[in-house]
Amino acid sequence: MSSSDRDEINKNLNEIVVPVLRQLNFKGSFPHFRRQTIERINLLTFQFDRSGGGFVIEIANCKPDGFTTSWGLEIKPNKVTAHDMNKRKRIQSNMNTESSLTEDWFRYDKKHLFGLGDIYKKVCKDVLSKLDIAKDYWENGELN
Repeated sequence: MSSSDRDEINKNLNEIVVPVLRQLNFKGSFPHFRRQTIERINLLTFQFDRSGGGFVIEIANCKPDGFTTSWGLEIKPNKVTAHDMNKRKRIQSNMNTESSLTEDWFRYDKKHLFGLGDIYKKVCKDVLSKLDIAKDYWENGELN
């Protein structure tokens, strides 16, 4: 995968998905977002495949006062990310599997599978279609 592919998916995520996160009152900057409520902090992080061509979304919940790691590091509410949490859920394109193999992730390197059209926009629409899963987890999921 070329860096231009990564730049293009980042651009599309920022233009299509991030505004929806902002409407849901998420703050932060790409790839880490958080939403503070009275009971918890909802977290979302985009995690990219180190080989390129795909990503998964990590979501989690945190106590409103932040998080303390098992080794005693205190992470403030405005700095905590989904990656800091022990308990989190993965949102991926294929939600019909318990595995989280990279081929189940949101893939923008499979242009030949999508035929004509903009693969980056299609992947972003797939992300938006999975936000209800995240919303349910943020309301009812485990609290770290």
